[in-house]
Amino acid sequence: MSFIIRGRRRAFELLKSNSWSGFGRGGGETFISRSSITTATTTTCSPTHGIHVFHCPDDVGIVAKLSECIASRGGNIQSVDVYVPQKKHVFYARSEFVFDPLRWPRAEMDEDFRKLSKLFRAVKSVLRVPDLDPKYKIAVFASKQDHCLVDLLHAWQDGRLPVEITCVISNHERGPNTHVSRFLQRHGIPYHVLHTTKGNKREGEILKLVENTDFLVLARYMQILSGKFLESYGKDIINIHHGLLPSFKGGNPSKQAFDAGVKLIGATSHFVTEELDSGAIIEQMVERVSHRDNLLSFVQKSENLEKQCLSKAIKSYCELRVLPYEGTKTVVF
Repeated sequence: MSFIIRGRRRAFELLKSNSWSGFGRGGGETFISRSSITTATTTTCSPTHGIHVFHCPDDVGIVAKLSECIASRGGNIQSVDVYVPQKKHVFYARSEFVFDPLRWPRAEMDEDFRKLSKLFRAVKSVLRVPDLDPKYKIAVFASKQDHCLVDLLHAWQDGRLPVEITCVISNHERGPNTHVSRFLQRHGIPYHVLHTTKGNKREGEILKLVENTDFLVLARYMQILSGKFLESYGKDIINIHHGLLPSFKGGNPSKQAFDAGVKLIGATSHFVTEELDSGAIIEQMVERVSHRDNLLSFVQKSENLEKQCLSKAIKSYCELRVLPYEGTKTVVF
């Protein structure tokens, strides 16, 4: 059954409370149906957020092609960060954009950026759609100190870190009534205690526990991972270190800095390499101290910096803000 409605505004008003069929137009009169309106309103969806990072040899027109790739599919760029080092034939970029997944399905998006990557001989081209892609799976390593581990667990619980914590690995026991043990049990996160010795770091067992992770986080894990482990794992590992590396490497860096009488303390989050505390730096933070600080207040300030610095580094990494640069450095957008 169809009705003839003179005036589209009146048609929409009546559609709020009636159900009709039929659609047409003739002689200045509109034949309209509820089904046609429903279809029109369901063929689009809310904009979805995408991130793309690009590392390739520098060339003319890279930004233009990136923009064209996104715009041709109805996407809209929200921000673009570009870095081209002086006297270096290399190009870095990070783009954030919104798009309609119905107009630009994920598989087609992958193919479009793959073609772009091939065109410019990209060293690295990574695309991420946070609302559609799985969260990064990580394992967290910690020794006796809890401050960084606890901070990461609460940040994960509050949704401030876009990760899935698959397990926590430690070389120290934690009692069943400790805050960490209760938290992990409540959220169903496995806790693996692997006691290590100088001759046995249990690395084979660790590799089995982390084989399905995307990257690892060392939240004050006081064991050195061997070059064989790093090669076997083959993915990024993020560490937190007290102090502004390369100063105060190795054990007990807080006391090293305190004994040296420094006036600025810091924390450094960096990638793990075979050489101790020498990986490319992701994030650094500082705070002023003075002669009025004792060792306790000094350590408390240091621990707060470590928590903030590690959390910021993980978030930056997950948001594709970190790119390797010249082997020992990073570009952090």
